[in-house]
Amino acid sequence: MKTGFDNDLYLKTQSEHIRERIKHFGGKLYLEFGGKLFDDYHASRVLPGFMPDSKIRMLTQFGGDAEAIIVINAEDIVKKKIRKDFSVGYDLEVLRLVDMFTDRGIAVNCLVITHFNGQSEAETFQKRAESNGLKVYRHYLIEGYPSNVPLIASDDGYGKNDYIPTTKPLVIVTAPGPGSGKMAVCLSQLYHEKKRGKQAGYAKFETFPVWNLPLKHPVNIAYEAATVDLGDVNMIDSYHFENYGVATVNYNRDLEVFPVVNAILEGVLGESPYLSPTDMGVNMVGHCIVNDDVVRRAANYEIIRRYFSTLRDRREGRASDETLFKAEVYMKNAGIKPEYRNTVETVRRVMLETERPIVAAEMEDGRIITGKATPLTTASSSMMLNALKELAGIDDSVTLISKDVIESVHSLKVDYLGNKNPRMHLDEMLVALSIVARTDENAAKAFQMLPKLRGCDVHSSVILSQIDESVFKKLGMYTSSEPEHQTKCLFHEGV
Repeated sequence: MKTGFDNDLYLKTQSEHIRERIKHFGGKLYLEFGGKLFDDYHASRVLPGFMPDSKIRMLTQFGGDAEAIIVINAEDIVKKKIRKDFSVGYDLEVLRLVDMFTDRGIAVNCLVITHFNGQSEAETFQKRAESNGLKVYRHYLIEGYPSNVPLIASDDGYGKNDYIPTTKPLVIVTAPGPGSGKMAVCLSQLYHEKKRGKQAGYAKFETFPVWNLPLKHPVNIAYEAATVDLGDVNMIDSYHFENYGVATVNYNRDLEVFPVVNAILEGVLGESPYLSPTDMGVNMVGHCIVNDDVVRRAANYEIIRRYFSTLRDRREGRASDETLFKAEVYMKNAGIKPEYRNTVETVRRVMLETERPIVAAEMEDGRIITGKATPLTTASSSMMLNALKELAGIDDSVTLISKDVIESVHSLKVDYLGNKNPRMHLDEMLVALSIVARTDENAAKAFQMLPKLRGCDVHSSVILSQIDESVFKKLGMYTSSEPEHQTKCLFHEGV
């Protein structure tokens, strides 16, 4: 879609700013990474032009000057906590992070298990990691944490934690999810470094909320909508305003904990280098927005997608009425309604005319392409075929995949694999199209249009099947749906 964010400028300015912070602290910085270091699809949706891997690409510019520490909370291992967007347990996500750092040339120093208290599951995880050649350290619960600063900043507090020897100017501290103890690991390291006569500093990297955008900018509201289940609330950083007379944005948890963090920094370092939560941050995203109108529109679209996601969660028992109310409030704060998205307006209008499921997609130039479910294809597959023909300039009357081919797929699904739903899903349709494209000129033209669908907005009249939703995501298309299933069945997996 239209670009509103300069990704190249971001890679340059962000890395330069971090280097300045490293220099400020005498050549050593522990950088806590909040949010998603890899696969930041939320950022790419609200900041068109931001690549999902931008942050890790930025860090690779440090080359041999960077190393990583990956943190996991022992209680998250015990509870088998899951990263929702990938349906992967935190324990496995840690190993995936190790692979992704290693593949990009950033050395992983170690793993740290925080809140360790002899949990057998955590010990098993440690043995598994060590059997794969990884170093594992333990950090322990501190009584009265985080308010008992004298104890925290002592040999009986942080001093009991394992010290992690590091050698690089930049130490990236990240985790599979929130509540891991990343900040405590950073501050514990500062304590141990000072005991050894070494100079080091701490900073925090959070992409959202964007500190130098207005409080009610759609990008910042979209962050609240994305964390509606966590109850995060954007606020003016009162500490920053009091000290500098400048209004900046932070979120409630950082503001609430700042006095405690500041006191711990004073206890560890002798004095805190920061006057506000904003001071702690190094995020330069706001400086790289090059078209505010494009970004506002994209963020408004995301606020509405989050509303539909919450509607679905409530429909399936994963969200409360209170959470849905908050999602509605965020739309109101942004001054928009669901129909602000052209795909939603189109789907809801067509729903009045037919009972068949319908999917609509908005192209870069504003064209709306629709597709309805047929006995042969899902609504998603129909829409995809129509969109590819439209983009390739192929007349609508042209058949890209013959009925014989589709019926062969149906026979495989129903007669041999025992599926109850004979309709061709997106993945099956695209495989069939790729095969036909080897011998058919029109199919080949249509197949080559797939990259042009990246960033397109999609809305469905029914909850998308897991298969179709997954393919849309892989193609970089942004989806939502009305909160109803196509059938009255209670089990809908993969249908």
